[in-house]
Amino acid sequence: MKFMKLGSKPDTFQSDGNNASLYLHVRYVASELATDITVTVGDVKFFLHKFPLLSKSAYLQKLVASGKEENNDEIQISDIPGGPVAFEICAKFCYGMTVTLNAYNVVAARCAAEYLGMHETIEKGNLIYKIDVFLNSSIFHSWKDSIIVLQTTKSMLPLSEELKVVGLCIDAIATKACIDVSKVDWSYTYNRRKVPEENGNDLNCNGFRNRPVPKDWWVQDLCELEIDLYKRVIMNIKTKGILSHEVIGEALKAYSYRRLPGFSKGVIRSGDVIKYRSTVDTIVWLLPAEKGSVSCSFLLKLLKAAIIVDLGEMAREQLVRRIGQQLEEASVNDLSVRAADGEDVVYDVDTVQKIVKEFLMQDQNAEFESEDNEVQEIRRPGILTDASKLMVAKLIDAYLAEIAKDPNLPLSKFVDLAEMVSCISRPSHDGLYRAIDMYLKEHPGISKSERKRICKLMDCKKLSVDACMHAVQNERLPLRVVVQVLFFEQVRATASSGSSTPDLPRGLKDLNIGSYGSSRSAATHPEEDWDAVATAEELKALKGEIAALRMSNSIGGSERNGGDSRNSVDKVAIGKMKGLLKSKRIFSKIWSSKGAQGENSGSDSSESLGSANPEEAKSTPSRNRRHSVS
Repeated sequence: MKFMKLGSKPDTFQSDGNNASLYLHVRYVASELATDITVTVGDVKFFLHKFPLLSKSAYLQKLVASGKEENNDEIQISDIPGGPVAFEICAKFCYGMTVTLNAYNVVAARCAAEYLGMHETIEKGNLIYKIDVFLNSSIFHSWKDSIIVLQTTKSMLPLSEELKVVGLCIDAIATKACIDVSKVDWSYTYNRRKVPEENGNDLNCNGFRNRPVPKDWWVQDLCELEIDLYKRVIMNIKTKGILSHEVIGEALKAYSYRRLPGFSKGVIRSGDVIKYRSTVDTIVWLLPAEKGSVSCSFLLKLLKAAIIVDLGEMAREQLVRRIGQQLEEASVNDLSVRAADGEDVVYDVDTVQKIVKEFLMQDQNAEFESEDNEVQEIRRPGILTDASKLMVAKLIDAYLAEIAKDPNLPLSKFVDLAEMVSCISRPSHDGLYRAIDMYLKEHPGISKSERKRICKLMDCKKLSVDACMHAVQNERLPLRVVVQVLFFEQVRATASSGSSTPDLPRGLKDLNIGSYGSSRSAATHPEEDWDAVATAEELKALKGEIAALRMSNSIGGSERNGGDSRNSVDKVAIGKMKGLLKSKRIFSKIWSSKGAQGENSGSDSSESLGSANPEEAKSTPSRNRRHSVS
C-alpha cells in the first residue's frame, strides 16, 4: 500500500509490491502541524488536514459530519473517478499547491472534482471552475489535445457524458475539421504522402509551409478514436454540411484500413469478431448517400468484410445496391467475393448476380406513379450509358473466366450470370469465349447437352480472327461451334474482299436452327453428332490445311513480289484465318455429302466431295462421315 503525507519538504512515497518510488514536491503548509484526517483511496492512504479539504469539498464535509465521533478522522473513498491520481490533484488544489493539468489528466480531475463537490457555492474560484476555464480556453482550441481528451472520456463514463465534456470535445473536433483549409495553422497527421521533414529538408527552403492544406487533412488523426466516438464525430461533421461527401468517404476509407486488419486485401484477420462487426456496421451506416462518395473497390471490400463478420442482411443489401450503382468501376479482383466457409464453391456467385441485377435495374425505361388513384406509366430514357454497359459486360466476361476455374462451380450459375449481361451489345465475344473455354477445360466431364448449352452463350460472328483461329483448333468445342466459326469467318472474309456473300448451305441452316428437313438427314446427322466434341483427327486435318495454306501463300507471295518472301510471310500471318476459310477444300470436307447433287445454294457451298482431291478426302474420313449434308 502506498502512503502519502503532505509536509513542508519533498517526501518519498514507496509502493509495496514494486520498486517504484514517487517523489512529490509540495508547498509548505504548516510547520510541525500533525495531520488530523486520513483518506484512503484504493490502495493509497493520504494523511491530510481537515481544514483545507473541508473548505473546498462539499462531499468531504458531508462524510466528516456523518461519521462516528470516535472514528471521524478516517475516510474511505473507493469509487472516486480517476482513482488516487485524480484525488491527489484535488488534494493539492485544496492546499493551494500548483496543479499541472494536461490533456491526459484533465477529464479525470474534472470528474473527481465533481465527485467531491468542489463547486463555486462552496468557495469562489473552486477547482471545477478552474478546470472548465482550462478546457474552454486551451484544450478545445487545440486540435490534437481535443482528440486526446475525447479518448480519455471513455474511462470516465457516464460522468464525463453527464458533464458534457464528451459533447464539447466532439463539437470542437468537428468544428475544426470543417474549418476553411486556409485557416488551418496547427499540426496534424497526414501520412499519405512523404512530407519534407522525413527527407531532412529545411521547411523554409522547400516551401512546405506555403503548400496548400489538403481538404482531408484531418482524417488520419481521427483514426485514433474508438468506433463509437468516431461515429459521433463523423455524424457531427456531416450535420454541419460543410465538407463534401467525397471527403467524408475518404475519412471512412482511412478508418477502415486502420481499424480492420487485412481489409486492404479483402479479408479480416482473426481477432475480436464482435468488435469488427460493430466497426463494419458503423462504417456502412455512415456512408454518404451520394453516388461516387466512395469507390466501388472500397464498397466491395466492405461487402467482403460484412460477409466475413456475418453482418446483418440489411447492411449487405445496402452495399449490394450501392455497388450495383457504380459497377463499371470495379475490377475482377474486386468482384471476387469468396463464398462463406463450408460452401463447396470458391466464389459467392449469387451475390455477384444480385449486384449485376442492381446495375441493370438502373436502366429501366418505365416507372409508375400513382395520381388520383390511377396508375400512370411515365417513360424516361435509361440512365446507363453504352460505355458503362460495355465495361460491365467485359467485367462479367472476365469474372466468368475467373470463376470457371472452380471445379465445383455448377454450370447453371455460370450460364445464369452470363445470360444476365447477354442483353448488353458488345462488339466482341472474345472474353466470353475465353470464359467458356476455361469452363470446358476445368470441367471435362460435362454432358453434350451441357456443352451445347454453354456454347450457345457465344455469338460466333463476334469472334476476332485470333479467337476464330483458336476455336477452329479447340478440341473442347462441339463440332457445331467449329463449323459455325468457319462459316461466319468465311462470310466476313468474303465481305471484306468485296465479293458477294455466299448463301448459307442448307446443312448449316439446319445446324443453326437445330432441326433437319428429312428423315434421311436426321438419320445421317443426328444432333448429338453436331454437339459432340471434335476429334483430334478432325482438328488435325484443319491444322494441316492451315499449314498448307501458309506455305502456298508464302510461295505465291514471294513470286508476286519479286522474291520478297519476308513481306509475304507477314501478310500471310495477318490473314491466315481468312485464307483458311476462303479455301474451298476445307468447306468441301465439311459440307459435301453423297447426296449433294441436289444442293444448289451457292457456288462455294454446293461443291460436292467428289469435286475435291481424292487424296484429301481420304485424309479426313471422320469429318466426311459425320458432317455430310443431304
